[in-house]
Amino acid sequence: MLSFLRGAVQPVTVSRARDIVQKRNSSIYSKPPKNKIGPGQSLFIMSVFAVALLAPAGWILHHIPEYRQRAKPPPS
Repeated sequence: MLSFLRGAVQPVTVSRARDIVQKRNSSIYSKPPKNKIGPGQSLFIMSVFAVALLAPAGWILHHIPEYRQRAKPPPS
């Protein structure tokens, strides 16, 4: 019985997978960019991205001793 269900579902699954791949490929463009980005802009964007990722982690790591010294709330 399982082989019967597997044979019935497989053609639908394969055709749906092909549709998904075709839709994905239709949204990919292979043209060169219209506006070139210079090295200064690239450096600025990468530094902003790095700060956005590392600043919260640095803040938490810097304040770990304060978090450890806080008094525990009384049990209720």
